[in-house]
Amino acid sequence: MIDDNSKVKAKNFETDEIGNDTIVMVKDLVHKYGEFTAVDGISFTVNRGEIFSFLGPNGAGKTTTINVMIGLLKPISGEVYVDGINIIKSSEKVKDKVGIVFQETLLDREMTVWESMEFHGKLYKIPKDERHAKIWELLELVELHEKPDELTKWLSGGMKRRLEIARALMTEPPILFLDEPTLGLDPQGRVLIWEQIEKINKRGTTIFLTTHYMEEADKLANRVFIMDHGKILISGTPERLKDTLGKDVVYLYLMEKERAKGAIEDLDFIREIVEFDKGLELLLHGSGIPLVPRIMEVLDDLKPKLVVDGVNIKRPSLDDVFLYFTGRKIIRENETYKHNFHH
Repeated sequence: MIDDNSKVKAKNFETDEIGNDTIVMVKDLVHKYGEFTAVDGISFTVNRGEIFSFLGPNGAGKTTTINVMIGLLKPISGEVYVDGINIIKSSEKVKDKVGIVFQETLLDREMTVWESMEFHGKLYKIPKDERHAKIWELLELVELHEKPDELTKWLSGGMKRRLEIARALMTEPPILFLDEPTLGLDPQGRVLIWEQIEKINKRGTTIFLTTHYMEEADKLANRVFIMDHGKILISGTPERLKDTLGKDVVYLYLMEKERAKGAIEDLDFIREIVEFDKGLELLLHGSGIPLVPRIMEVLDDLKPKLVVDGVNIKRPSLDDVFLYFTGRKIIRENETYKHNFHH
């Protein structure tokens, strides 16, 4: 079991010392909307060149944090530096340092792909020859080079996202903020966006990603900070976070949960037992493959006989980590999941 104090001790797997490779520093950031605290005293740093992810549900405080970092919101308290600029004191200066793709699409529906890029380049006073060369380069990067004359209103959701990413890169910002970049896209569209993000990062751009898709953070991020109710609960590389739950998770599907739990709870390789609606979730210290037969042997010896409907072994996921530290699962579109989880 993990109590509140041990959660605090466990949460910082990465050192956050400020050095030459730090592009973002946030210290004790607080922001409120009236009496509601959206961001509750969070601190973190982002390393230059990494893909950094805030993972959490809608309302966790992710977007509010980004809006403070790019100068759209003024915090109640705290310090924020982006590429050496104090955002609180010089919010205007940060605009040349960042690219931003918001959750909501912000494209003029009656402009073509080229016109959208051209307008953005003129807005930032990029000289014509340089601007046109960049437009072609970036459209090729996001695989829209065959659609310069297409009206944006006819683009698919994924294409619109890729165009917004290309537009945000026109000023060659050292850091690109992507707020839920694949929200509402189909699986194929999401994979294409993931590929673009990885290509952009390899070119040297730091990526700050917010998402509520576990697999997105797991695939892309060098480091993940799990956020809920305005607080950072735990942080680290995806692998380190998953390791907090042990080597494997075993799901026992059965009706007699209490009797089964009483029989196996003293086995030394079981770290924790969690009840859910269809059975028991077992967090193990080792690999599940050799340990499951030992669990089943104990259950088979019970009198009267206990019926196990099914067994599933899996490597812990970020979904499991979020569930463990919050007591609930992130609810996504068209998902109705209920889990009775208690610490």
